[in-house]
Amino acid sequence: MSEQAYEILALAVYFLGMLGIGWYFLRKNTSLDEYMLGGRGLPTPVAALSAGASDMSGWLLLGLPGAIYLTGLDGAWIAIGLTIGAWLNWKFVAPRLRIYTQVSQNSITIPSFLGNRLRDKTRILRIAAGLIILAFFTFYVSSGMVAGGVFFTASFGLEYRVGMLLVAGVTVLYTLGGGFLAASYTDFVQGTMMFLALVGVPIAGLIAVGGFGEAAAAIREVDPERLSWFAGAGVLGIISALAWGLGYFGQPHILVRFMALRNGREAVAGRRIGIGWMLVAVIGAICTGLVGLAYTQQQGQVLEGNDAETIFLVMGQMLFHPLVAGFMLAAVLAAIMSTISSQLIVTSSALVEDIGKVVLGRRFSDRGQVMLGRAGVLLVSLVAATMAWTQNETILALVAFAWAGFGAAFGPTILLSLYWRKLSTAGALVGMVAGAVTVGWWGNTTGGIFDLYEIVPGFVINLVLAVVVSLATHRLQSGVTDEFDETMRVLKESSEAPTAPAKA
Repeated sequence: MSEQAYEILALAVYFLGMLGIGWYFLRKNTSLDEYMLGGRGLPTPVAALSAGASDMSGWLLLGLPGAIYLTGLDGAWIAIGLTIGAWLNWKFVAPRLRIYTQVSQNSITIPSFLGNRLRDKTRILRIAAGLIILAFFTFYVSSGMVAGGVFFTASFGLEYRVGMLLVAGVTVLYTLGGGFLAASYTDFVQGTMMFLALVGVPIAGLIAVGGFGEAAAAIREVDPERLSWFAGAGVLGIISALAWGLGYFGQPHILVRFMALRNGREAVAGRRIGIGWMLVAVIGAICTGLVGLAYTQQQGQVLEGNDAETIFLVMGQMLFHPLVAGFMLAAVLAAIMSTISSQLIVTSSALVEDIGKVVLGRRFSDRGQVMLGRAGVLLVSLVAATMAWTQNETILALVAFAWAGFGAAFGPTILLSLYWRKLSTAGALVGMVAGAVTVGWWGNTTGGIFDLYEIVPGFVINLVLAVVVSLATHRLQSGVTDEFDETMRVLKESSEAPTAPAKA
């Protein structure tokens, strides 16, 4: 067999495995709650790896190693910010959100939770949140499809659009059929593949270049400052990179993993598993970029520009047997597809549960709701594929914009809804919209202070306006207060009696 035949065989096995998981869960979705949230029965390891895999996307194996390859260690500040943000999210949001969303009328989406939590009778808050999810997730899903096209072009010389459609088609098929459970269990498999690949590639590369000393020497030949944490990063740059961690509090595709846990106590084990996975993964990605630079320098093939985002692919194909390299390549697809599938489910839920059903004002049968959910997945996929038809942005740029949008729009709102009794509907709405608008405006302005990552001003403006407007408009509502108190009671019981059966 030729080298390419081995690689195609590995990819075929991977694709069939993902489709098989989707087929398995096809008949297990009998209601919208199961299709969108898995009936709140997600095992802890699956939730933890699913949250990590859906979070990192192709950025972890393509964007981050590429950034480190081009700029050196100063590009690693993003990874540090993300790791801190992920830990804080698991610690302070996961257990409380899991309990509160069930106490508050069994909310199955972030917009429905905000609407139920604040007793928004106008439903404007829910619709606005759903529209924000649709807008930013379309960019996010599009970035995944772009990554799929880049992958097949770099690995097999396949035309960009053919590769993009292949990745999109397989992902949509298993997500369309199996829903949230299929997305989560494929994420678990994909997260495991990403973990192994990000351990294997830098170790093999380090051996190939001759060890740490030779790697460092080769990097210094290219640019000595690539091994400095501060050489190319100013104060604004470091703050912007660390600020990526703020985004975690507002990412719907991560937050729904918390909501799907079997109970609030499982967030502790989930945090340990998820952060352990993440530490190894981001360190592996950073080392892949650095070792990759040393390896290509020794080979006389230093990559430039957007080509740097293919360094993981280049290393995998040059250092491993074609069959192993094929599974390494599949790990990249795993990173891409895990994020696309998770985002499609959340976007579909916003389209159907938070916009469609609210606007139409109709009650649908369980089967009808599942069919609407699937129609939503298909519709969002088509729009995102249209946007990705022409590759005109780097993967990191597309992800950065969407990440900032969600972090600024939902992050402060989620934190205040979980920790502050006086948050009002008007405060949440004004803050959320202001955060999203700020990201859109700030992100398209350059120079001076505008070089600061747009999530920072968006997050701060949302937080300030939400608090000020809430203080001016808050009115005591017994139902809201009762739910807040019940959530605190269940949270306290679960923390004091970790072996007791869950109450919510």
